[in-house]
Amino acid sequence: MRNVQKLLFIFTLCLALSCMGSAEGLIRVFGYEGRDVKVPCPYNPGYESYEKYLCKDNCDYPDILITTTEKNKTRFFIYDDQSTRIFTTTISNLQSTDARGYWCGVSRNGKDIYTEVKLETRKDSCCNTVNTIQHIEGGSAAITCPYDSESVRKLKYICRGNQPSKCLHQAMITSNSPQKGRFKLVDDGQSRKFKVTISDLNLNDSGSYLCGVQSNSGLDVFSATVLKVKEWCCVKYETVRGTVGLSVTLQCPYQPDQRNNRKFLCKGSERSSCKDMIMGQSRFQVLNVSSHSFWVTINKLEEGDSGTYWCRSDLDWNIGKYTQFHLSVEKEEQDAGKKKNLKEPRQPATLAYPHKSSTVKPINTATPAASNDLIKGLPDVALFSLSAVLPVLLLLLLTIILVHVFKNKCNKVKDTEIIPNCYKLDFADAPDVWGGEDVYQNDDAIVMRAKQGTMKQENASYRFDNVYGNEADYENVTENEDIYCNEEFHKALRK
Repeated sequence: MRNVQKLLFIFTLCLALSCMGSAEGLIRVFGYEGRDVKVPCPYNPGYESYEKYLCKDNCDYPDILITTTEKNKTRFFIYDDQSTRIFTTTISNLQSTDARGYWCGVSRNGKDIYTEVKLETRKDSCCNTVNTIQHIEGGSAAITCPYDSESVRKLKYICRGNQPSKCLHQAMITSNSPQKGRFKLVDDGQSRKFKVTISDLNLNDSGSYLCGVQSNSGLDVFSATVLKVKEWCCVKYETVRGTVGLSVTLQCPYQPDQRNNRKFLCKGSERSSCKDMIMGQSRFQVLNVSSHSFWVTINKLEEGDSGTYWCRSDLDWNIGKYTQFHLSVEKEEQDAGKKKNLKEPRQPATLAYPHKSSTVKPINTATPAASNDLIKGLPDVALFSLSAVLPVLLLLLLTIILVHVFKNKCNKVKDTEIIPNCYKLDFADAPDVWGGEDVYQNDDAIVMRAKQGTMKQENASYRFDNVYGNEADYENVTENEDIYCNEEFHKALRK
């Protein structure tokens, strides 16, 4: 009987000892300063309705930080998920002094149940070593991220910035989704490196990047890279002019380390889509390659050769001494001058014939801007002038013939004898005979007088009165002077 009682006592004692508080393992928690950290505390079934808490040091009443009955307290928040049997305490605005040991407690009759917690803190920045790369806008950049042998099968990712605490949540791409937009991730387990390629770079891509490798325990492992994207502001720009049918040579500098690279010239306003003009183009030739530059000659230029060209010696468009050319091809200047003359026809001069002047003055109606063209078109103007003056010359010749006929019909007088039917033709009186105008001054007047016979007769009658009304007019006539007969005068007298 005593043995039974003894065994019962031992069983009861063992049962009591098993219900006493003890550390059921160690929970390790890591957090970044200034950020929040969550401390998960699991518990056994049957304690769902019991009070839970987080405490430090000896877990006396002053050491209790927060309980499930309080729910919320400065910098601390607790939540009990009874379905998973885990209560979680969140510590906000984590400080370096928060790095220490804690206890997850479950209240019960007798001694409470405790689980030890170890909290470690780190600054929310990375890293002591930073890799810097630079690329040109419009090209592509590759960020290389190393990791250790234990992380071959772990999750890899990359994010912008330098805050590890936010990196995974703000990851641009992960090894689970290796392709997204301009980003592509390739993981090489043999070299223990993963590479992230960013294509179509722009200035906004410049900045800090973090490569992250997820850790099953503790904080993730990161490596930092700074990417600098540069504009093509430093590329040399040149404007070149060429003539159709001739050739032009372009000088293209390049970096010494690209000496063995293939040299080529591409055409197009966009570098990413420009066309290689060396391959399959016999008119484009690479000549005189030196240690720092090469020359490209374009033979038998065509108007279609005008455009934007790029000298290249690197397929990746890395930073270098590249040159952009703006080539304009035109026809020869002589052809351009001919086209100009065809577009601006010459304006011939016009001639006017005044009635009261013997001087024929050409009136140039061409504008000053067309004076050069008028000089060039002088042969045409001379031809036009000749065709206009020819009738005048014919009329003048006709007048001379008429005067000669009249002269032959007149008789000469000897001494003071005067032929009745003739009178002395004085040059001072000549204007009255022909209507008061010089026969050599205005041919148009002669033609008009020929058509108006009545006016001539009136002039002749008037002249007759003057001749016979004043005999003194014949006192100075000598035998050597000619007397001209005027038939029109006698006809007028008889009438």
